[in-house]
Amino acid sequence: MKELDPLLHSQLRLAIVSLLLSVEEADFNFLKKETQATSGNLSVQLDKLAEAGYIDIRKEIIGKKPRTSCRLTDKGRSALEAYVSVLKECLNL
Repeated sequence: MKELDPLLHSQLRLAIVSLLLSVEEADFNFLKKETQATSGNLSVQLDKLAEAGYIDIRKEIIGKKPRTSCRLTDKGRSALEAYVSVLKECLNL
């Protein structure tokens, strides 16, 4: 039996990737609200997902305010699909 992807096995990282699956792009504030994570924890987990190539992060200035937005990459989408497949296998579904 295959192992679950340890990067996605984290509750917060799995929530982030799952949210990004259903939208084209999401900003930091949306992800923070939906996951109920602290800013610091969310930032660290986004960096981990970006380092793995699972998400792309774009930082820009809108007016005078910074805006961080994220989107799921093809690699991230494939990783989530594989994670779900292994989970189904583990649960005999």
